[in-house]
Amino acid sequence: MNAKQVFLSVLLFGTVGLLFFMYLQVWIEEQHTGRIERKREQKEVSEWRLVHSSQRVPRTVTTGKIQKHIVNQNSYIHMPEDLKKKGGNLLNLGSKILKKNSHSQREDQAPGSSLDTSIEIPQGAKPRVFQQPIKMDWPLVTRPLNKSSVQDNKWKKAYAIQEKRRSFLHEFCKKYGGINDPQANLYSIVSRIYVEDKHRVLYCEVPKAGCSNWKRILMVLNGLASSAYNISHEAVHYGKHLKTLASFDLKGIYMRLNTYSKAVFVRDPMERLVSAFRDKFEHPNSYYHPVFGKAIIKKYRPNANTQALNNGSGVQFKEFVHYLLDDHRPVGMDIHWEKISKLCYPCLINYDFVGKFETLEEDANYFLHVIGAPKELKFPNFKDRHSSDERTSTQVVRQYLKDLGRAERQLLYDFYHLDYLMFNYTAPHL
Repeated sequence: MNAKQVFLSVLLFGTVGLLFFMYLQVWIEEQHTGRIERKREQKEVSEWRLVHSSQRVPRTVTTGKIQKHIVNQNSYIHMPEDLKKKGGNLLNLGSKILKKNSHSQREDQAPGSSLDTSIEIPQGAKPRVFQQPIKMDWPLVTRPLNKSSVQDNKWKKAYAIQEKRRSFLHEFCKKYGGINDPQANLYSIVSRIYVEDKHRVLYCEVPKAGCSNWKRILMVLNGLASSAYNISHEAVHYGKHLKTLASFDLKGIYMRLNTYSKAVFVRDPMERLVSAFRDKFEHPNSYYHPVFGKAIIKKYRPNANTQALNNGSGVQFKEFVHYLLDDHRPVGMDIHWEKISKLCYPCLINYDFVGKFETLEEDANYFLHVIGAPKELKFPNFKDRHSSDERTSTQVVRQYLKDLGRAERQLLYDFYHLDYLMFNYTAPHL
């Protein structure tokens, strides 16, 4: 072997050795980085488990999967077997925490509809994933109403009614309610609660139970308008003039929940359902017809014509009920017919005031009196939309229920069974 061959051999072996050394260095760095990353993920998993010890998480869950698990977990009320059998599948009261919506919150294009399954987290609310939440005692203590109002004979009856309603709801939740880690879904729980700081009021929005006029009242109390009668429907629902409780940090939420007067106004579930159907499907609607209508007609109407499939108008009440009761709905739920127990969480948030749509004006005006609102401010009694239509009443509901068979009516009642129980409504004639 001459000198030239020796030189080439040394050069070749040197090159191979250098490449091997570079590969080995990269491999060692990757292993070191991987160990650090795994330790970080294990630490985050451990932190999350400490905060959410009652939630079962697979040991192989990665950071990204933890985020997904948190977003999809449920908070529920535990009920005994006898009540479960009566009410069907009523345990799951929690709802998924949804991503913030990029467009304005609208009533016609409502959060919680289409592919969303429940409620929207308003702009500015950021669920904390690995941050240890502050300690919160659930259920919250109910604040007593202003007893000085009893001295006025005008409000004695209203005061007695409120005490009865609050006591009934409290006893129901005490008997059947057991919460499971509510902090995990705190921002979802309070996402439909509107805040009025001047008079220290929290109002949980229940669509089709006077919510438009209640938002008008809150705007007047906030000094955003001089009269509830001067505020348009667009300003109420599209203007974003009011803050929700979910827009505050944890300390702000907890402080307001424990010191402000908390009110919810409810309605007979069947009346509320029929009212929502009439509003969204019996009038032209640029959102509910193409999103919900088309999907409902396609799945539940045999031999639907092309026009109905294309525009989604003309949905029948029976078809709408089939969609509502379907475990595999073609589109998600919507706040206008979602259960109140999943909108306002009355067994987690002890409401100080329970108003009813059936006695809306007198209940609302009594609440305004209790919180010290200006005496001239009265709850408006006008119909917000479709003012020429007959109001949805018990008689109107009976006409719609006639389209359903007895089994369908029973299933529909079972669907809203918990709302009937919580707010002491009489079951309809089935």
